[in-house]
Amino acid sequence: MSDFLSNEIRFQVDFNDCDPMKIVWHGNYINYFERARCALLDKIGYNYIQMEESGFLFPVTEVKCKYIKSLRFGDVCRAKATLVEWENMIKMNFELFNERTGELVTKGTVSQMCVRACDGESLFVCPSIFTDKVRALLARQ
Repeated sequence: MSDFLSNEIRFQVDFNDCDPMKIVWHGNYINYFERARCALLDKIGYNYIQMEESGFLFPVTEVKCKYIKSLRFGDVCRAKATLVEWENMIKMNFELFNERTGELVTKGTVSQMCVRACDGESLFVCPSIFTDKVRALLARQ
């Protein structure tokens, strides 16, 4: 997959993301996916604000998450999002790494479908305002 359809962010694990053992609570890994997804959508030029302004919403329809190792308070997480489907839905793969060790700690996939904001109608193709931006990004490689 092209690096043009991927983006990485880095952030330190906050104390409030952790359970009493200072291990990241399992639900926060999905939040980390979301941080990386937002960064990739910004790179594409079609973030959640732009989606809504263009009349479309993309609710999450499926989340898969595989926990491999734990992140702990103070670790630096490198979160990578990769767009793998953009014509019929938005589907991204995610990889979370411990920056210090380089180890993959969590991986997953999130799917989102397109809904027309004005009437809630489900669409089975993504709007051209999005797919054109993805194709333009690919053309720059």
